[in-house]
This record gives sequence, structure tokens and C-alpha cells, in this order.
Amino acid sequence: MGVTQIVATILAVLVTVVAIALFARSVGSMVKIIKLGQPDPTRSKPFAQRLANMLKETLGHTRMLKWTTVGIAHWFVFIGFGTLALTLAEAFGEVVQPKFELPLIGGWAPYGLFIEFIATALLISIVTLIVIRQVHRRRPQSRFRGSAMGQAYYVEFTITAIGVCIFLIRGFKHAAGHFDYPVWATPISHGIGNLLPAKGALTVVTIVALIKIVVSWVFFIVISQKLTMGVAWHRFAAFFNIFFKREADGRTALGALKPVMSDGKALDFEEADPDKDLFGVSKIEEFSWKGLLDFSTCTECGRCQSQCPAWNTGKPLSPKLLITSLRDHAYAKAPYLLAGSPDDHSKIDALGLAASLKEAGRPLVGTEEEGGIIDPDVLWSCTTCGACVEQCPVDIEHVDHIVDMRRYQVMIESSFPSEAGVMLKNLESKGNPWGANPNSREDWTKGLDFEVPRVDGETEFEYLFWVGCAGALEDKAKKTTRAVATLLHEAGVSYAILGNGEGCTGDPARRIGNEFLFQMLAQQNVETLNEAGVKKIVATCPHCFNTIGNEYPEFGGRFEVVHHTELLSHLVSTGKLKPVVPIEGGLTYHDPCYLGRHNKVYSPPREVLGAALGAGELTEMPRNTERSFCCGAGGARMYMEETIGKRINIERVEEALTTGAQTIAVGCPFCFTMLGDGVTGKKASGDAAETVEVVDVATVLLRSIRTS
Repeated sequence: MGVTQIVATILAVLVTVVAIALFARSVGSMVKIIKLGQPDPTRSKPFAQRLANMLKETLGHTRMLKWTTVGIAHWFVFIGFGTLALTLAEAFGEVVQPKFELPLIGGWAPYGLFIEFIATALLISIVTLIVIRQVHRRRPQSRFRGSAMGQAYYVEFTITAIGVCIFLIRGFKHAAGHFDYPVWATPISHGIGNLLPAKGALTVVTIVALIKIVVSWVFFIVISQKLTMGVAWHRFAAFFNIFFKREADGRTALGALKPVMSDGKALDFEEADPDKDLFGVSKIEEFSWKGLLDFSTCTECGRCQSQCPAWNTGKPLSPKLLITSLRDHAYAKAPYLLAGSPDDHSKIDALGLAASLKEAGRPLVGTEEEGGIIDPDVLWSCTTCGACVEQCPVDIEHVDHIVDMRRYQVMIESSFPSEAGVMLKNLESKGNPWGANPNSREDWTKGLDFEVPRVDGETEFEYLFWVGCAGALEDKAKKTTRAVATLLHEAGVSYAILGNGEGCTGDPARRIGNEFLFQMLAQQNVETLNEAGVKKIVATCPHCFNTIGNEYPEFGGRFEVVHHTELLSHLVSTGKLKPVVPIEGGLTYHDPCYLGRHNKVYSPPREVLGAALGAGELTEMPRNTERSFCCGAGGARMYMEETIGKRINIERVEEALTTGAQTIAVGCPFCFTMLGDGVTGKKASGDAAETVEVVDVATVLLRSIRTS
């Protein structure tokens, strides 16, 4: 062994030992910090199902591949990061003896071809990702804005350097005449080797192998010193974060909200103790351990940010920056918490906890002047549309965390937008958000040329038609209610309504954070529905549809719930409703967030519209289905003023108008109101033709089946 090999071996061993020691210590620190969170016993079972889903999402890259080019490139980087560990083992041997090959597989053509292909794909992929980052970072609403770009560049450099080293090692081995793989298996390595000098080639192999080892292990040393370096740590944390996701079957954390948790259990308000139990989240350690794992796993890719309606209309909310702010706060506060939250200043000084104590004193939600981690405008900008959760490749549960913070602000601090207070009072006193007379819920039935059946204890029915507050009380939504009732009547569907016995499902109360009021409304409705013997429910409002179907089981209300577009699609496909008059003038469809992303109902409304169009085609907006853009009304935003940035509904209406369609179809009363108001505003300014209108899918179908 020559001097070069001896020195290189010593350096390789030293950097390896230091890196492994520091990395192991950092993993231990990260685990301790994550364990500071509240218990959540719902995250580990069933083990086999969770493991299978984690392997499917990681190895199959099922969520990343929604972004085809980025997904494919990232998959090769991901695979390369793991499989090219074999070349790291080779490098250790090459430091000692540059002619070294791995036992058994060294010199074997299939192995040579495999490494050649993966290394090539790795380099092409990382260059692709570098180019994409550089292109996107220059855009006004870049998904990379706010990300730690320097950290990303370092990771990209490391991956590129490893790939280059692999080919240089192989090339110099070939130049020295000690490369045993055939040309067909390693054409690039042979090509590079043909360009390199033979003199001193083996010495260079040792040097490049050392560089490869140093670059690889320095990466671990660097990230060990920066636990908040999500762009690097997600490579390890993502496996666990996906395994412990809320839904074991692989669904995203949408639909039902996570219940209020205290000490690992769903909070029972009848037995809750305000002095001991948690009513939402007011401190970082009051998030569950899974929440802290979420924050630690964020890779800062910005897919959530690119899809967020608030961010895209100039509001301060970025789901990515919210998560990274919580992460940075958690890790800055952690030393103080891990020390037992001492109040003895001499002990604090002795332990060097002054900075951590200062961080601990910051309010979780507060203005910049108050030193808050999350600004109130950030918290209240969220529409809970779920775009962030749907797009996150590592299954971070943004909406649950946002609502948990809202819960504390509403139930304990009574701190929320003033106009939302009117809505909450109306829900308490009148059972609807607008404070309308609860005895007027049946007024929409007036003027129909048929009798709408009521639940009276004697009438038999297959479906309960859940009209909802908007459908019963809001003028625009009443048109949809009448259209659905007419279609059900003409199709011979057996149905009935609760009429004045119906109350708000509580969706706006829960989404704004008033869990106590939501549970009160939910329990009343479940009792009413169970007493009426209801088995099946059809709802026109996706928010009612979601709440009854996904959240009422928590309170003993287990019903088969369908959206009206699902039932109408079935009636059309079975011939009970037959469209005969094609809709003209062009038609586009807006996916409601709580019907689409939250409940994956995309096809039925399109099937109904397709039947109504006859030979025509539905014109899709650029953002549709799972990437549909929100109308701006969800998360109780329907009842709050939108004073920051561009109005979300205007952004969506402008997108709809670019299709040239004269009819904008919706499947939600909230969307009906928001898009309708947007179109009205555009008409007033001369930016939309007078013939453009917003109508529900049911109204489109009703027009199509009528000949006069």
C-alpha cells in the first residue's frame, strides 16, 4: 500500500466514524424533540396495511408522480440515493486498493450495467431538477419562494458530485486497464476512460474514491448540525411520516377533521376539565408527536404553496412557510423543554438556554409586534380546501394543524374575525349561519307543481333529501334545491325532507374552530336522523355531504350519504332521466373542494354534464379535478370578509371565463354564490358577456330533459 492509499484510508475512516457518530446523535435528538408532542395512539395500527402503503408511496412514488417530469426525476434520485450505496462500499476498497471490485458481483456485467444505468439516470435527473428549480424560482408566485435555497443547492451539489465520481472512478480504472466490464454494459464509463490518460490512473482512482467518500459522509455531518434542514432530512423522515399518516389505508388527511385531542384521546366536552385538558393548540408542544414529525419532514418543495388559493391571491398564508415556521420554532424551543422548562435563571444561564427561553416566550399565534410564530392573518386566510394536503408528497396534514390552532383561538381566546362571531351566534340561536327564521326552511317548496314529501313518521322513503341551510334559505341555492326535487320527482325516486326539523350540520363551526358548538349541532342532528329511521341521505351541499358522511359516525350517525350529482348520474345511466335537449354555448365545470379533493367525487358531475351536452364536450378549466382552484368560501371563509390581496372567487371566475363557455356549472351552494358574485362583478365591469351564467349541475340537467 502506497503513501497515497495510507493517507486516503486514514482520512476515509476518520470522516466515516465522525459522520456516523454525529448522525446517530442527531437522530436521537430529533426523536427526543418529536416525542415532546402529545400522545396519539391511533397512528401505528394496522401495521401491515400501513407498511404496505408506505412502501407503495415511497418505492412507487405514487404521490410524486402526479407531477410527471419532477416525479420521474425524483424517483431516480431516490433510487440512486439508496442503491448507489454499493458504490460507496466499492470506494472504501478502492481507497485501499484501486483495483478493488466487490466480491461476487464485481466484474459481473449485469451489475455493471445496473450501476451504469442508475448513475446516468441520477445525473440526468438531478440536472433536470436543478433546471426546474432555477426556472420556477424566478416566477412571481414561485413554489420555491421562502425555501432554503442554499441548502437545496448543497444537496444538489452532493448528488451531482457522487454521480460524477462514480464515472470518473470507472473511467480511470478503464484507462489503467483494470476495468472488467464489457463495453455494452458500461458504454459511458468506457467512453470516459478512452479520454483519460493511463499514467497515474490508479492513483487518481484512490483520490477520487476518497473524494466520493468525503462528499458522501460530509453530507451526513452537515445535516447533523442542522436538524431543520428539511430538504435533506426528508430522505429519512418521509418513510416514517407516511407510515404514521392519519389514514392507514393511504387516503389523505382530508374529509373528516381530526377530533380535538387531549392526552391522546378525543376530548369529551361533557367531562372535559379546562385546567387539564387541551382545547386546541396554543403551544408547539401541544401538537401531537405526529405534528412535530410533520414539521420535521417538510422538504420545502412548495407543492402545497403552488396550489394554495390564499397564496396565489396575495394573502400571507403559505402552507409551506406555516409548516417551516412551526418546525423552526419547535427546534429552537426544544432545548428549554428538554431541560424540563426550568424557571431558575441561574440554571438557564448555566445550561445556555437563554435563546431557547426567549423562543419559548413567543406566542404561537400572534402579530409580528407580539413576536408571534403564526400571524392571525395567516391562520384565518385558510379556506381548508385541502389542496396542500392533496399535493404534499410526504403526507403532511396541514389542515388539521391549522384547525387545531383555530380551536384554541376560538374556544379559549375568543380571538377570531369579528364578522365570524355573528355567524356563530346565529348558529347557536337560529340553527343557521344567516340567522334566518328556522321555520322558513320549507319555503322553497312553495310554487312547485308537486308535493314534496315530509318525514312524518308514516311516509316511507328511500332517501332523505338533506336540503342544508343554503339550499333552504339562500335565494340562489333554492334554485338548485327546486331543480333537484323536480328531478327526483320526475325520476320516481322515493324521498322525503325534514323541513323545519333540519338544522345546520355544523360545518362552519367546526372549520372555524368552535368544536363545542359543532358537537352540539351534530348530536342534535344525529338524534333527529336516527329517530326518523334514516338510512340513506342525498345532499346538494358538499359541506353537508362531507360532515354527515365523514364526521357524524363519530357521534353515532352512520348513514349512506351521496351527493346529488352522484344520484343524478345514476338516474341518467339507468335511463330514469333522459336528456333530450343539448346545452349550447359551451359548458365548463368547477370542482367544489369538499366534493372533489375531500371526497374524490370527480366523475359523476361530469357524467351528468356530458349527458346534458349531447355531442358537445365539456371544456375544462386549466385547474381542475384534484388541482381545482377553490372558490374561497370553505373553512368558514364564506362568513368572513376578504380584505387582503385579490379575491379568490375573482381569480377562479377569470379562469372560467378564459374557456369561453357561456355556462359555468357548479355542484355546491357556496361555489354557486362565490362564482355567481364574481361573474356579476365581471359583467358590471364589462369583462364578461351578459350571457355568461353560473348554475348548478342539477339545473343544467333539468334544462336538458325538458323540451319546453
